[in-house]
Amino acid sequence: MPSIHASSIPVFTQMLRGLSEVLRKAEVHATARKIEPDVLLQARLFPDMFPLLRQVQVATDFAKSVSARLAGVEVPKFDDGEKTFAELQARIERVLAFIGGLSAAKFDEAASREILTQAGTPKEKKFTGEAYLLTYGLPHFFFHTTTAYAILRHNGVEVGKKDYVGT
Repeated sequence: MPSIHASSIPVFTQMLRGLSEVLRKAEVHATARKIEPDVLLQARLFPDMFPLLRQVQVATDFAKSVSARLAGVEVPKFDDGEKTFAELQARIERVLAFIGGLSAAKFDEAASREILTQAGTPKEKKFTGEAYLLTYGLPHFFFHTTTAYAILRHNGVEVGKKDYVGT
């Protein structure tokens, strides 16, 4: 397996750039069709799912928190106060700057580092860094980026796989 750094930071970076592009296209779509941006930002695939805005917040939370824990540094805290496409773009840029500033050396012991989580449940989970990235961090990150893409595609935004993948 490639290093934990090589398996995480470039993946998060590429996908966040794709998410940024999808959001850019969504904003252009809303403007061209005279759709209030909040209609898209609050759109959901199903009533019990998070809206687009929250999907983006959670995706960026996973990118920054997984990277920070693997690097053995403090997870930056964000207020989750975004309400516009521009504010979501700024959030993505802040996360890209943070993860881009984590040197590969910080990840040298990441595969075997013990990671402890308690995400939304009373049960604590222990992982090795490698298991944390591969079975927890990346799947959750991809779920939220995919859902954000799907919400916009479902609402008529002309995006495709190349936009999602960020290439």
